Amino acid sequence: MLQVTFAEVVRVLEGLGSSVPAAEAHGCLVGALCTSPHYSMDRWLEEIIPDEDRRNDDDSQQALRLLYADTLNSLRGEDMEFEVLLPDDDISLATRAGGLSQWCQGFLYGFGTGQPPKEQELPGNVNEILNDLTHIGRASVELEGDGNESEEEAYAEVVEYVRVGVQLIHDELIPAAAHRIETGEESASAADLDDDQDLDPTTLH
Repeated sequence: MLQVTFAEVVRVLEGLGSSVPAAEAHGCLVGALCTSPHYSMDRWLEEIIPDEDRRNDDDSQQALRLLYADTLNSLRGEDMEFEVLLPDDDISLATRAGGLSQWCQGFLYGFGTGQPPKEQELPGNVNEILNDLTHIGRASVELEGDGNESEEEAYAEVVEYVRVGVQLIHDELIPAAAHRIETGEESASAADLDDDQDLDPTTLH
């Protein structure tokens, strides 16, 4: 369960001078967490907030800290509570669908900047989901008004597919990535976080 709303994240990112849309920023975080067991909040902030001084402004970062902690804990947990950060349901369907496309674009970017296996080493189901996310990220949205009931249902189904698919990607890749690090095939920065513990958002830095 996310403790921050989409609108809160939008306000914080704008206040910190980020040009990255909120949905895309969350997608970037999730994509990196799916390939890097020790992906830290600092690395995420470097991707989405260009100004170092603003990036280090702790007072304005609380929403992002909560989002990072909630996202990491839900992905690493066993209750399938992971959520995709998207515009609220009272926003127009066209805007929500556009946000979903941005989220998928961000996910693919974050996935690539992490420590993904080579394409030929990816499980077949992971490759299939990545291809689907690529298509969703490229989709153009041409809707008028708020969309009809069937369009709303189709949107909800795609969101659920993305949510479950991303959780599957994470569960498939993170154990293998952690094993590579433990056996010395890949190294983790000493400043990176230990993913084996639940995070208290007030202690993140």
